[in-house]
Amino acid sequence: FSLDTYAGGWGNLLAERPPTRLLRLPSPLLDSKSFARLVDGGGPGLAVATLAALFPAAAGAEGLEPALAALAAEAERAAAAGASLLVLSDRGADAAQAPLPMLLAVGAVHQHLLRRGLRMKVSLVCDTGECREDHHIACLLGFGATLVHPWLALATVAARAEALGLTAAARERYLAALEAGLLKILSRLGVCPLASYHGAQLFEILGLAPEVVERCFQGGRSPLGGVGFRHLAASVLAWHREAFSPAEDAGLRDRGFFRFRRGGERHAYSPPVFKALHRAVRGGGQADWEEFRRQAEEEEPLHLRDLLRLVPATSPLPLAAVEPAAELCRNFVGAAMSHGALSLEAHQTLAIAFNRLGARSNSGEGGEDPRRFAPFGGEKPAGWQAAFVPLPGDSARSKIKQVASGRFGVTAAYLADAEELEIKIAQGSKPGEGGQIPGNKVTAEIAALRRAVPGRPLISPPPHHDIYSIEDLAQLIYDLRRINPRARIGVKLVALGGVGTVAIGVVKAGADYIHVAGDDGGTGASPLSSIKHVGLPWELGLAETHQALSRAGLRGRVRLRVDGGLKTGRDVVAAALLGAEEFGFGTAPLIALGCVMARQCHLDTCPVGIATQQPELRRRFPGQPEQAIAFLLFVAEEARRLLAELGLASLAAAVGRTDLLEPRQELCRQRGLDLAPLLDTAERQPCAAAPPHRPGVEDELLRQVANNDVRRATFTASLGNDDRTFGARLSAAVLAGEIGPGPFVLELGGVAGQGFGAFLAAGIELRLTGEAQDHVAKGLSGGRVVVRPADGQAAGGVIAGNTLLYGATGGELYVAGRVGERFAVRNSGALAVVEGCGDHGCEYMTAGAVLVLGPVGANFGAGMTGGKAWVLAAEGELEARCSPDVGVEPPRTEELDELAALLRGHASRTGSAQAWSLLAAWPQKAAKLRRIAPRCEKEQAEAARTRTSRSD
Repeated sequence: FSLDTYAGGWGNLLAERPPTRLLRLPSPLLDSKSFARLVDGGGPGLAVATLAALFPAAAGAEGLEPALAALAAEAERAAAAGASLLVLSDRGADAAQAPLPMLLAVGAVHQHLLRRGLRMKVSLVCDTGECREDHHIACLLGFGATLVHPWLALATVAARAEALGLTAAARERYLAALEAGLLKILSRLGVCPLASYHGAQLFEILGLAPEVVERCFQGGRSPLGGVGFRHLAASVLAWHREAFSPAEDAGLRDRGFFRFRRGGERHAYSPPVFKALHRAVRGGGQADWEEFRRQAEEEEPLHLRDLLRLVPATSPLPLAAVEPAAELCRNFVGAAMSHGALSLEAHQTLAIAFNRLGARSNSGEGGEDPRRFAPFGGEKPAGWQAAFVPLPGDSARSKIKQVASGRFGVTAAYLADAEELEIKIAQGSKPGEGGQIPGNKVTAEIAALRRAVPGRPLISPPPHHDIYSIEDLAQLIYDLRRINPRARIGVKLVALGGVGTVAIGVVKAGADYIHVAGDDGGTGASPLSSIKHVGLPWELGLAETHQALSRAGLRGRVRLRVDGGLKTGRDVVAAALLGAEEFGFGTAPLIALGCVMARQCHLDTCPVGIATQQPELRRRFPGQPEQAIAFLLFVAEEARRLLAELGLASLAAAVGRTDLLEPRQELCRQRGLDLAPLLDTAERQPCAAAPPHRPGVEDELLRQVANNDVRRATFTASLGNDDRTFGARLSAAVLAGEIGPGPFVLELGGVAGQGFGAFLAAGIELRLTGEAQDHVAKGLSGGRVVVRPADGQAAGGVIAGNTLLYGATGGELYVAGRVGERFAVRNSGALAVVEGCGDHGCEYMTAGAVLVLGPVGANFGAGMTGGKAWVLAAEGELEARCSPDVGVEPPRTEELDELAALLRGHASRTGSAQAWSLLAAWPQKAAKLRRIAPRCEKEQAEAARTRTSRSD
């Protein structure tokens, strides 16, 4: 990290002159000693000016804005006078002086210096008592600060450590925790160097007036307006009066920011709310439901929808004229919560409840046990500890199967079983946090489902592999249609600014529905600060998506789904009026099953057996399907009553009817909000038709097989690069029993299009003589893929593209040539031999075996937690190209026979001259191989030995 002290603007920077003096620091966070050294004079050329970020309390609510202007002017004078470090300090706050909110101070100074052309001359240092969390640090840096010294937090940590008899290292641990949180935020935003994040304003702004944005965050997006300087000043002064009041001598109290505390901040699911819901679904009647609804809706507004009023446009309808609750429930879906995040009992109970109603539950991205694909009749599912008696026809099958970037448990059979396939390109309501499961919850059962290693934390990697662009997404949608032609294909997006533009691309890519996830709810593995500070309300994302698609003439080609804190019938009707046709529920059904909001999901200590894998806690699970069903029916009946009052006969009639909503002006004026962007009536353009599907070589081949009732055969064909996802349709037919189980062997030539051999099922072998584009053997599920060069192709060249074997769970791949980048990313069970690969090979690999007979690119094995790889590369070259996550060592003696057999299979199937030459001198050549395995492998072996010795 560099603290820049340029003597002039960009012109001077580029001119020939002596090198500018730089002070290099290991972190943007300063401890007290470093800050003192910096301010007391960091050396020649570092002129320091300390500016007081304070305003007189006596000035009242009118004092904040002039103080910010004065601070910015003072910063300008100091910069013009030659100061290179501007320290903004609120340390002088006392009974007469209130602190300026540090984020406003930094933003005002940063923007003012930019406008004056002086910002490149100085660095801004925040000496703040307000900042205490990683999100606070991230905001200060993102809006212009260079360094942050959280002096009050450090003093508090030191005092607490002394009182508890801890060491002086407590402050260092606190700073390390802040740095770890900041790193998480940077990674969530896709930013690598801090310099790219500094001043980049990569934040959405909620609830601030244009005057505040213009002065302090110019260029930021605050779509609904909000409070101005007077309101912000009043808030600061209220805290200031409390701090300096003589009556306040009992110490600090818990404000309930993260957990409910009586008298603290209001929570959506406070104990009175969830206890009322428990009573309603456990045999209570309408009165209990009305109490829950009153507790949830009629107090201080929590959500944007709480600021909207339903306004009938016509005469009300009799309730009997509105679609029945059973039909309305078919528009309900379960939120994507995985078996792993939830216990088996909770996950299956939700699935049973939704299935009984004719609704749809979502597997989440943890895969699904194939035993759940079929109804379990009158018997309790194997391994289930809950006291539950199934009804005839019950099924614990998740009709919606999720496909995320981690590809956990995504097999061909999993895909073929689904009624809907949901592509998760954004991490749910907590973007950048979802798909994460702590290692203590990765039991042997969960690891088996996810093809991973027990005890190792798992997280979905960034979507850089086959959903990096809209074109990639279109290809993945095509892939999924080939493996399951009957399923609806959806894409999960997050309610962020610009989601409407993304949605337009998603529809053009061929999606059947779009899921817009709001900020409420989300993974139980989220850090505490993410619970509060990640994502936007679904109301914003849904409205923008509906309006953008309507204006583009695409609204009729897609259904919109929304989730994020839905809990009442009014929520459902409001979402429909804003544009949604389908509605997701996550937290509320779990509360109906017994959740008590202990907020211990990530610790694996859920006291009611819902979000845990511990057997003794799972035995406490109190939930029954009837409870979740009761909740959903209460919601449906309430929605019916509201629809009747609005004069609408169905939810479908409510979609997009923003004319039936109006702002509650008395509440909006208090907050300076303008909800017009939510209620903009987008004029629908004529719906453009989707392009038709063009049958390819595989479709004709499948027709021949089906017509002739062929059960096993060898076929030949020539491919072009428009023959995409070749083999998936054949796999789907085998899995569905439409054709025999094989074996089918296809001798192919030419240039295969993207996705050659994707999701290839057992019993199918594809032999390609030629070359293939990206994503060969993606999701390989037991089949075999062979790629060898055609006559005349140079030996050792690249004959297959990027991201081969992505998410493979079984089968074999042999390529007699080199392949591109991200080879075997998230491989979780396949065997493969290639003759060289590009950067990021074996990234996030969890199982399987890979043999590379040639050079590899940089970052080999990054994020690898399981499986094995052997690489034949020049001595000294491999170590430099491997990730620190893996270790490099000679192959083990017991592995040499396995490697020789793998090599013989590669040679016989591809005719590789390199493989034959290695076999001819095997003992000597084998010594040049190097074994690549996760460093955690040794830790796991040691842990296993420890467990064994303890049991002995």
